[in-house]
Amino acid sequence: MATSKTTYFCQNCGTQHAKWQGQCSSCKEWNTLVEEVIQKKSKTDWQGDYSNSKTKINPKPIAIQDITYEKTQRYKTVSKEFNRVLGGGIVPGSLILLGGEPGIGKSTLLLQIALKIKYKTLYVSGEESLQQIKMRADRIFKDSKNCFILSETNTQNIFQQIEKTAPELLIVDSIQTLHTNYIESSPGSVSQIKACTAELIKFAKQTNIPVILIGHINKEGSIAGPKVLEHMVDVVLQFEGDRNHMYRILRSHKNRFGSTHELGIYEMQGEGLREILNPSEILISNKNTDLSGTAIASTLEGMRTLMVEIQALVSTAVYGTPQRSTTGYNSKRLNMILAVLEKRAGFKLGAKDVFLNITGGISVDDPAIDLAVVAAILSSNEDITIEKNICFAGEVGLTGEIRPVTKIEQRILEAEKLGFEKMVISSHSKINAGKYSIAIEKVTKIEEVVSILFG
Repeated sequence: MATSKTTYFCQNCGTQHAKWQGQCSSCKEWNTLVEEVIQKKSKTDWQGDYSNSKTKINPKPIAIQDITYEKTQRYKTVSKEFNRVLGGGIVPGSLILLGGEPGIGKSTLLLQIALKIKYKTLYVSGEESLQQIKMRADRIFKDSKNCFILSETNTQNIFQQIEKTAPELLIVDSIQTLHTNYIESSPGSVSQIKACTAELIKFAKQTNIPVILIGHINKEGSIAGPKVLEHMVDVVLQFEGDRNHMYRILRSHKNRFGSTHELGIYEMQGEGLREILNPSEILISNKNTDLSGTAIASTLEGMRTLMVEIQALVSTAVYGTPQRSTTGYNSKRLNMILAVLEKRAGFKLGAKDVFLNITGGISVDDPAIDLAVVAAILSSNEDITIEKNICFAGEVGLTGEIRPVTKIEQRILEAEKLGFEKMVISSHSKINAGKYSIAIEKVTKIEEVVSILFG
């Protein structure tokens, strides 16, 4: 007869407590302890003998210089953006966790990968029926012979089907819906998530088969469940974006096999997610007429250079108190830049409304776009158009000086590739302007920027 006991788990950090208390002694959060019933049995996780197993577990300690390994070939997907974020592809035997808001496109992205990858894939769904998945698959890609769909939430039944199907890639949608027979708590609880993830980790390491999990997120934006879940897996990906905009950004928050500075950009369409190989083209609007209040900035998202359009509108305050509104930009930094323009450059903006927007629905915190923000505000204030072939990269200091930014050569090469003819940067940037075909304008203070733009 299996023994059962009641214990308390913190829903924030996953720490186990013998009795209920108001505050978790580990993470110091209040009212996060929840009672769960746990049943212990002899077999608690994946115990299968998989025929394709390549991993041999040796319990004896070995000197590090005597350890040998073969460089594993990564699984390449048809999505170049997905491969880039992972560091070149999916590593065999790895466990990947993909999180994101509801409706952002997590299931669509992984189903698209499962349908088009050349490896035999088992897609396990605990949230949708087979018919629902088939309806989405018909929109994305109909001619797939390597993708198998299973609608199941019990891990023991899933492992039985894995032994019959013998897949080369396993996708689970989602980890919060799974449950194991050896834990007597509801799916989505801390103990169930930890136990199911532990079973999948042991399965992945013993069989050398990669596993991709979809994870729900809570209202704070972090992955639901215990924080230890992110420590257990090899890769943590975040799928971001605004459901009111069509663009999605895939970021890596943790990657044991590559860099966490890469990102992938997708566009949501009726046929699925389309890769954006040149994001600067979608972030810069195509204007047929010359309009004031716009400037192009060079920014870095991870290791990737993007050209974004800054739009500003400066108008007289009608209701007495001037308004300051930003979209995709830090409002406190906008107030700082307005104060610098008023104090150092002599522009009277204190009694005017200022609205700032970064096109494309993205948020940028790179200080290198400060110079473009200044140019867009002054262009709107003076109602003078900035030439289309000029872009900016520089940080504005409190004294009105233009400070240099990181990776300036990478930004110049991106602007040159996109056809810009002139780039305004800080005079303190150490570069050889003669080796670029684009004209480099170096400035020290805001007054020099004003003279370049408006004479």
